Amino acid sequence: MTLTQDSGAEARPVPAGHVRLTIDGLEVDAPKGELLIRTCERLGIIVPRFCDHPLLDPAGACRQCLVEVEMGGRPMPKPQASCTMTVADGMVVKTQHTSPVADKAQQGVMELLLINHPLDCPICDKGGECPLQNQAMAHGRTDSRFVETKRTFPKPLPISSQVLLDRERCVLCQRCTRFSEQIGGDPFIDLLERGAEQQIGVAQDKPFQSYFSGNTIQICPVGALTSAAYRFRSRPFDLVSTPGVCEHCSSGCSQRNDTRRGTVMRRLAGNEPAVNEEWNCDKGRFAFRYLTSRQRIIRPMVRGADGVLAEASWTEALRVAAEGLLAARAAGGVAVLPGGRLTVEDAYAYAKFARVAAQTNDVDFRARPHSAEELDFLAAHVVGRGPEVLDYTRLEAAPAVLCVAFEPEEESPIVFLRLRKAARKHGQKVFHLGQWTTPAMRRTAPERGAAESAAHDNLIRAVPGSEAAVLADLPDDVVAALTGGGVILVGERAAEVPGLYSAVSALAERTGAVVGWVPRRAGDRGALDAGAVPNLLPGGRPVTDPAARAEIEQAWGLAEGAIPARPGRSADEILAAAAMGELAGLVVGGVDPYDLADPQAALAGLREVGFLVSLELHTSAVTELADVVLPVAPDAQRAGSYLNWEGRRREFGPALDASGVLPDCRVLDTLAVEMDSDLFTQTPAAAAGEFARLGGYGGAAPPGPGVAAGEARRPAFAQAVLATWRQLVDESTLAVDEPALAGTARPAFVRMNAATAERLGVTEGRPAAVRTDRGAITLPVALADLPDGVVWLPANSAGSRVRATLGAGHGDVVGVTAADVPAGEALVGISAGSTS
Repeated sequence: MTLTQDSGAEARPVPAGHVRLTIDGLEVDAPKGELLIRTCERLGIIVPRFCDHPLLDPAGACRQCLVEVEMGGRPMPKPQASCTMTVADGMVVKTQHTSPVADKAQQGVMELLLINHPLDCPICDKGGECPLQNQAMAHGRTDSRFVETKRTFPKPLPISSQVLLDRERCVLCQRCTRFSEQIGGDPFIDLLERGAEQQIGVAQDKPFQSYFSGNTIQICPVGALTSAAYRFRSRPFDLVSTPGVCEHCSSGCSQRNDTRRGTVMRRLAGNEPAVNEEWNCDKGRFAFRYLTSRQRIIRPMVRGADGVLAEASWTEALRVAAEGLLAARAAGGVAVLPGGRLTVEDAYAYAKFARVAAQTNDVDFRARPHSAEELDFLAAHVVGRGPEVLDYTRLEAAPAVLCVAFEPEEESPIVFLRLRKAARKHGQKVFHLGQWTTPAMRRTAPERGAAESAAHDNLIRAVPGSEAAVLADLPDDVVAALTGGGVILVGERAAEVPGLYSAVSALAERTGAVVGWVPRRAGDRGALDAGAVPNLLPGGRPVTDPAARAEIEQAWGLAEGAIPARPGRSADEILAAAAMGELAGLVVGGVDPYDLADPQAALAGLREVGFLVSLELHTSAVTELADVVLPVAPDAQRAGSYLNWEGRRREFGPALDASGVLPDCRVLDTLAVEMDSDLFTQTPAAAAGEFARLGGYGGAAPPGPGVAAGEARRPAFAQAVLATWRQLVDESTLAVDEPALAGTARPAFVRMNAATAERLGVTEGRPAAVRTDRGAITLPVALADLPDGVVWLPANSAGSRVRATLGAGHGDVVGVTAADVPAGEALVGISAGSTS
C-alpha cells in the first residue's frame, strides 16, 4: 500500500514483516529484505540498470542504478546502488526523478559505460531493443568528453558454435557470468583480467557444454552476446512477435516466436513465472529450422500402381486413404499409432478416430519402449491430475526429490533448473536412482564447496534392470527425507524395467511422497488424458467400465456397444500383429520406428501391413513405406495446446500463415467423413471444446500396478549390461538443419568404471566397440562411477543410435571389446536383447 505524504493523515500501523520508507515523496510499506530497486518498481518508478535481473543475485556491477538515500534524517555520503541495498524503516530515497545528485551520478556512470562502447547501433543485432540505447537517450549526456581511442578486440569471439561474443560492446554487467554460475551451474564464460583490461571470455579449462547458453544472449543488455543462427539476419523492428509454447519436451515453456516475411527468425524465452520463469533450453530456443527443412512434406502423396509415391490432390489422397482403410477395417482391422508430438486437440482426434472410424481400441501414442505395467501406473497416478496436485512451485519447495529413471537436464531442462534452484537456495536434497554421477547430479548438490561428494552421496546406484529391487530397499535417510513432503519424479524409461513403476507406487504409499510423471515428449501427457491409449477413453475413463463407455458413446452419437469393451493392443503388439498378417491397416502419425523397443520388428510390421496411411511433417521410414502420405501442420502454423508434465494446459496460436496446411485433427476429421463417420474435429477449437465438455472420469481410480521386481541380467566374458538414455541435443528429427545447435551436443562416449575397463581389455580415451548380432557402435572410452559390469551409451547421438544399430536397450546384455578386436572373436552368441 502506498500513500502520498500528508501531515494530516492518520498514522497507519506497519504490517508485520514490513518496513516503512519514502521514495520520491511517496510513503510505501515493503517486505523486510526487499531490494530497494524492487520497491521502486512496485511504485512504478523505474530506476535505470544493466546488471540487475530479478532472477539473479545482486551484483552492483554497473552502478547505473544509483539513488540518493537518507537514513535517520542524514544523507548517506554518496549515492547508493539500489540493486544491492535492502529497504529499511524510515529510509528516505530520492531517484533521478527528484534528486539532481542521483541524476548527475547516473549521467556520469552512463558516460563511463560509453567510453569504450562502439557506435555501431545500425549494424548491431540489439539495435532497436537495446537497454543501453534507451537509457543513454533517457539518462545520458548529449555529448561526449572522451576523445581518446576506444579499445578494440578481434570479433566475434566464438563462445561456442552458437554463441558469439563481441567484447567491444560489453559493459561488464556480469549478467551472463552470473547466469552461468547461479542458474545453469555450468560457468562456461567468466571475467578475465583486471581493471581497465577486464573482459568477458571463455572460462579456463571448462569446455562449453551448456544446454542453457542462449539465455545469456537474451539477458545481455547490449549486443555483446549474439546468436550465430540469427546474427545479421533481421532487425528487431522488422519482426512480428507471437506467443508460443515449446514443442520439444514436457516442460511446457512459454516462448516468443519472432517472424519476418513468413519465416521464423528466432525464438526467445517467454516470461512465465509459474513454469519456466524467464528461461528456456537451447533446444527449445534454436531447434526450429525443421519448419523450412528440405525433408518437409507439403503436398499429399499416393503410391501408384508402379509402387512410387507421387504428389496428389487432397481430394484424391483422402479418397484413396478412406477406401483403403475401409477395406482394411473389413478385412482384418485398422489400428492407430499417433506418436507423442501431438497437441491435446490432435491426440483427441486420433483417439476418437480410432473408436469411431476405425472401430477399435488399438490406439497407442507411446512411440518408445513401453509396458502394460506403465499403463496401469498412468491410469492410477497420472491421468486426470493437474498442477493442483504437483507443480513447479511445490517441486521447488519440496525438502527432497527422488528422480527415478529420469535424467532431468536431458529430458526436461526446466525441471532441472528448478531442482538446481531449490538445492542452491534452501538445500533441497535431490536423489537419483541411476547408474553414474551425471553433470546434472553434480549441479544439484546443495553444498557448493563439496558438490562432487554431495552428488556422489545422492546417487543411489543400481545395475540396469535391478532398479525396482533397489527402490524397494532404499537407505533409511532417503526414505525419511521423502516422508516429510517429498516428491518422486519418474521418467518414461521406467517402462523398460519390470516392476519399477510398481515399486514407485509402493514407495509413494509408504512415504506419502507425491508422484510426478515426466515424459520426454511434449504431447505424451495430453495424449494420455485424451484417450490415445488402448485401455483408456478420453478423460481417463477405463475402457472396461460399461458406464464410461456408454457415456462416451452417447456424447459421440454412437450406437450402444459401438466401443469395444476389451482394451486394445499396445504399439508393440499392434506392429507385431501387422507383421504376422493379423492387421490389415494402420494410421500412423509422427512415429519414428527407430524410437521403438525393436526397430527391426517395427519396420517389419510397417512393411507387412496391408494398407498404411502416414500423417507426417517430414519424410521418414514410415513415409517410405506408406500407401498414402498426408502432410500436417507444424506448431508454428497451427493453434492448439499441450499438457505439460504438471497437467497444466499450455495454449498457443499460429505464428505463421496457416493457409495451405492442416492440423492433424482437421485431416482426420475429413478422412473420417470419407469413411462415413463424423468426428467434429474440424478445428483445434472444436476438438478442444468437445474434449472439455466430456470432463474427467467420475468413477473410482483403478488400482496401481503390482508387477514383481525384475533382476539384472548377468554379463559373461567380454560382455556388459547396457545403460542408456537420450541426451537433450542429439539426432532428434526436429533438430534438423541447425548446425550451430548440433555443434554444442555433448560428446558421445562408452562410459564404464576402471575395473570394468580392465576386465574388458579397453583403455580410457581409446575406442571400444559395443556389439550385438545386429551391429556395433564404436566410441572412445570414458571412465565414470558406474557399477561393475555396466557400460553406458547415449541412446540417439551422433555415432551412437543404440536402438537402430544394436536393437538393444536399457538393461540388455551387449558385447564390449577394444575396437580393433575382430567381431567374430568379440561376439559369441550375443543377440539383440540377450539375457545371457
